[in-house]
Amino acid sequence: MRTFIIAELSANHGHSLQTALESVRAAKEAGADAIKIQTYTADTLTLDCRKPDFIVEGAELWNGRSLYELYSEAYTPWEWHEAIFEEARRCGLTCFSTPFDKTAVDFLETLGNPIYKIASFEISDIPLIRYAASKGKPMIISTGVATEEDIRMAVDCCRSEGNGDITLLKCTSAYPAPVEDANLATIADLKSRFGVKAGLSDHSEGCEVALAAVALGAEVIEKHFIIDRSIGGPDAAFSMQKDEFAAMCSSIRKVEAAIGSVHYPTEGEAGGWRFRRSLYVAEDIRKGELFTEKNVRSVRPGFGMHPVRLGDILGRRASRDAGKGERFTQDLIDDNGN
Repeated sequence: MRTFIIAELSANHGHSLQTALESVRAAKEAGADAIKIQTYTADTLTLDCRKPDFIVEGAELWNGRSLYELYSEAYTPWEWHEAIFEEARRCGLTCFSTPFDKTAVDFLETLGNPIYKIASFEISDIPLIRYAASKGKPMIISTGVATEEDIRMAVDCCRSEGNGDITLLKCTSAYPAPVEDANLATIADLKSRFGVKAGLSDHSEGCEVALAAVALGAEVIEKHFIIDRSIGGPDAAFSMQKDEFAAMCSSIRKVEAAIGSVHYPTEGEAGGWRFRRSLYVAEDIRKGELFTEKNVRSVRPGFGMHPVRLGDILGRRASRDAGKGERFTQDLIDDNGN
């Protein structure tokens, strides 16, 4: 199984289209399979309001900022989308987006958007999910703030539109996310409980959580990507730079290779077989002499008779002389003796 690795561009473009395009190229060079952007404006996502409900509290990176201010800084201009999609196609990279309302879906359809991603905080927006799923494209849904019932409704909504290509991403909605809150055991449960593919949207620092997720069966890994954290922005602090992302991608491919498939070696398939135990003549033996635990032993290497035969051999007689260090073979046993 090859894990689908997504570089999440998010707000990591510093309000520069050239930086966004450079990020597409860098993500490809780092080993990503896809780059994901987000399609919204501050006005499609929230209200321009500074009442307490619209002020961020308790978030280390964004505390005290209004939602409108935050999203005005973070959004990717819609007029950039076509250039970003074209650059990704030129690089051989899949490009897709997260829509946040129906107008975004309609816009993305004009660009040939191949996958729809639903963000964690939108999992309760069933009308949005229904509309995106109706387009017949694969659906990737993050579950960071979702209850089991939220997830069930989102999955059922997609299926009611005839769309069964669903991937649920385990996600911890903290920025950055503590490793101890990853709860990666949920990945296998998402697969079995909802009958879907599953993966990880990772907000933790470093690549350890992502690697563990792949080992546990994640089919998709999504990680925030930035060419240089000095660009700044609301997501920069927990985003991977190119060299870090490349190291993660390389490590994921090694983990995949290590997982391999169910396999048990056959005799002679692996060179290590020579170091197994087998039966050898341990002391010089004369013809007619009884085999004992002193003159026949189970030792390394593995070229002699299988050790399971030792009990049948002890007490029987030698058919010929045999020297110390000789492989014990069937012809050494006198079939006419005891």
